Amino acid sequence: MTFLDMLRDAATRNQSMLCVGLDPEPTRFPAGMQGDVRRIYDFCAAIVDATADLVCAFKPQIAYFAAHGAEDQLERLMQHMRANAPHVPVILDAKRGDIGSTAEQYAREAFERYGADAVTLSPFMGFDSVEPYLQYPGKGAFLLCRTSN
Repeated sequence: MTFLDMLRDAATRNQSMLCVGLDPEPTRFPAGMQGDVRRIYDFCAAIVDATADLVCAFKPQIAYFAAHGAEDQLERLMQHMRANAPHVPVILDAKRGDIGSTAEQYAREAFERYGADAVTLSPFMGFDSVEPYLQYPGKGAFLLCRTSN
């Protein structure tokens, strides 16, 4: 099933056009886990479980995981979403944009390592920075064109 098919199905199934961003900042976690970077997975998994029937997509922001050396927790979270909300597509919020050979590696990271259904990209370096992502049939790409800031 393609990303667009999954997105449409989730929107219809859950009667929602809401995408939940997962931007875990440990200093803002609730009491009992506040400041504990080892709890990033727990925090995000609880949000996924509480909202899986209310959303059309999840969008984890990779920087919040990478900044804390918690890429393994992102991998676990991706597995959790697949197991517990398989009907909800996952958009990896990475906003990657680099030369072709580097973009190839980032595409592998998004789609092969993490198993994302779609990814956010910054296309300002040209088509070469986007093309590697388009080599993955059925996957989606959101191109940053204008920001709110």
